[in-house]
Amino acid sequence: MGTPVTLVKDSPPDIRKVRPAPAAVKRRGRRENLAGYLFMSPWIAGFLLLTAGPMVASLYFAFTDYNLFNSPKWIGFGNFTKMFDDPRWQRSVEVTAKYVVIGTPLKLLLALGVALLLAQSRRGQAFYRAAFYAPSLIGASVSVGFVWRALFSDDAVVDRTQSFFGFDVGGWVGNPDWILYSLVALTVWQFGAPMVIFLAGLKQVPKELYEAAAMDGAGPFRRFWNITLPMISPVLFFNVLLETIHSFQIFGSAYVVSNGYCGPADATLVYTCYLYQQGFKNAQMGFASAMAWMLLLAVALVTAVLFWSQKKWVHYEEAAR
Repeated sequence: MGTPVTLVKDSPPDIRKVRPAPAAVKRRGRRENLAGYLFMSPWIAGFLLLTAGPMVASLYFAFTDYNLFNSPKWIGFGNFTKMFDDPRWQRSVEVTAKYVVIGTPLKLLLALGVALLLAQSRRGQAFYRAAFYAPSLIGASVSVGFVWRALFSDDAVVDRTQSFFGFDVGGWVGNPDWILYSLVALTVWQFGAPMVIFLAGLKQVPKELYEAAAMDGAGPFRRFWNITLPMISPVLFFNVLLETIHSFQIFGSAYVVSNGYCGPADATLVYTCYLYQQGFKNAQMGFASAMAWMLLLAVALVTAVLFWSQKKWVHYEEAAR
């Protein structure tokens, strides 16, 4: 038998509409939902087993004494109190904050500057965009970390270049005062991703605004300050938020450039590097889990402050209407 149908009684006989019965509609909807969940099942399983499950487990371990070999022992907030009394943990917070405060603004300034240059029509524009974006694709790889370590070692390219100009500071990798700046240089070199986002925002600024400002006698700086920055402020906020979060998560480059020791003298002991040492070298998984959740809270706090501050300097088009 075919699908049952119902007739609309209020319609004249010659224009009656044939509609599926409610039960058939429900069965069809259940089949479609089942097919959708079936296609989503690999992602759901991966999320539960590889993301949500480990997060819940780490939250439990954060309140336990767990060394990977014995059963977890509940100690409450013991890991957190131990954390604040640990001088190396305090050092990791200091190094990470310094890296974020220095590296993020420099990266965004370079990205915005290059985006302003590429926003102008010129020959070979596509090539330059691809060339500047390429470091963002390969910058996070381990091989680039080894190359960066070789470039900033004693008697390497950077050392010889600065000696040629009269700056005898030696190789940056072995100098506790300079090795962190080699990591800053590496993250600034990867400015391609925020540059592309800035470039997309600059393309949306109406040219009529610049023409009207030029007719009023506004110079390049005033046009940039009064037109460009307000118009791309949502894009700027997005880049600031994204790059700040990424800076807090630095690990691979610091680990590789320091040859796995996060030194010398803890000069590159970023937060995630010390977390790795505690969790996998010292087998203090409970303490490492507490560190991970403390990092999450810190990033959430910084994110909340950025969202609160956007009301004062981010201008949305919908709000102006």
